[in-house]
Amino acid sequence: MPSEVTVVILAAGLGTRMRSRRAKVLHRAGGLSLVEHAVNTALEIAEPARTFVVVGHQAERVREVVADRGVAFIAQAEQKGTGHALLSGQLELATLGGLLVIFYGDCPLILGSTLTQLVAQQLASSAAATIITTDLPDPTGYGRVIRTADGVVAIVEQKAGTPDQLAVREINAGIYCFRADLFWKHVGEIQPNNPAKEYYLTDMIEILIRAGHHIDAMKVADSGELLGINNRIELANVDRIFRARKVRQLMLDGVTVEKPETVTVDSGVTVGMDTVIEPFAQLLGQTHIGEDCRIGACSIVGDSNLADGVVVAPFTMIGTSRLESGVTVGPFARLRMGNHLAKNAHIGNFVELKKARVGAGAKAGHLAYLGDCNIGESVNIGAGTITCNFDGVQKHGTRIGDGVFVGSNSTLVAPIEIGAGAYLAAGSVITENVPEKALALGRARQVIKEGWKKKGQPAKKDLPTAP
Repeated sequence: MPSEVTVVILAAGLGTRMRSRRAKVLHRAGGLSLVEHAVNTALEIAEPARTFVVVGHQAERVREVVADRGVAFIAQAEQKGTGHALLSGQLELATLGGLLVIFYGDCPLILGSTLTQLVAQQLASSAAATIITTDLPDPTGYGRVIRTADGVVAIVEQKAGTPDQLAVREINAGIYCFRADLFWKHVGEIQPNNPAKEYYLTDMIEILIRAGHHIDAMKVADSGELLGINNRIELANVDRIFRARKVRQLMLDGVTVEKPETVTVDSGVTVGMDTVIEPFAQLLGQTHIGEDCRIGACSIVGDSNLADGVVVAPFTMIGTSRLESGVTVGPFARLRMGNHLAKNAHIGNFVELKKARVGAGAKAGHLAYLGDCNIGESVNIGAGTITCNFDGVQKHGTRIGDGVFVGSNSTLVAPIEIGAGAYLAAGSVITENVPEKALALGRARQVIKEGWKKKGQPAKKDLPTAP
């Protein structure tokens, strides 16, 4: 795209119809907030330094969620309409020539390719502005676009239209591309001559026409791309569209998705070829999955990196973790945060990890909690093993060397280190470091009392009966 394109995203409003204490553009669809979608699309046609977000309600929070994109901001302290939003940034914007593209932060489905086409059409014409329009089966409530052979001659609002004008199905989508020089020359002519006493951006079309300029229109065939969000129902519908778009693209890219209508995949997720995603799986955040993986039914993977050939069995939860090639996890496993599983490691059913580094070929087959630990290669963790990492005040680490065998129901009281090749007997409570290749036992001696049943146990008739 030409470097002289400036984009302004209108994101200052409260969004009262959402019935929320949160600014409308902070609500999420498809895994991102609405304003993030808008900014990502804007950056397809403009440089970050020429991309401006108008902020007002909960301005600091809106700034935070898109600050990493390097965009600029315009503060609209009072929300006095869309035209007022541009006037609030006149000092920053008026010195920038070229083209000025304006759209709303609550219209997240607009495609970068559509904005690219809008800019191209404006560049190829002598018009003062090009607006995006679409046909709606029921255009009630929208401004109607009135055209002649010479182009757009008016945008008529619902309350002001004649019966013939209101019969028009082509509506103004509120997405504009202006010649910046003409926009800033005439923007001062916008007046709050309406019941709300606000400055409306749509008035610029009439102002430019009155000044003798031509207005062009670009009709978008898919009106769904221009959907705005005003309530939770519309938010859910847009989220569904995002999910369907994403899953469709994955399948086109060589990913098998079983029962795709049940699968949830966020916008930032990538998945390699020949990976299989089973029903009701959720891939969230910035998750990256390699080739030839399998993501089991009802599993949830968030902000994690899975290398090629990883198998995640059903009903497994993985958060902020890295799994190298050949790792298998689950079913019913939970990797909470900050875990790194080396090549061919295996974590089985009902095993929970937290900040655990698991070496190549190590195994924890079932029923274990491993937190704040570093486990070496080819280690076997028996069922029921627990790392006691919290003393009530702070967390402590456990280090287990290569080739260690940890017997079932072992309790490792951190901080502790188990040397390579050591063997921990089942049922042991280990409170001291264990040298390499040593056997450690930490359990009480078994006591047997002969004849106890006769002497000490209640008679059968005295035992309580089941209810």
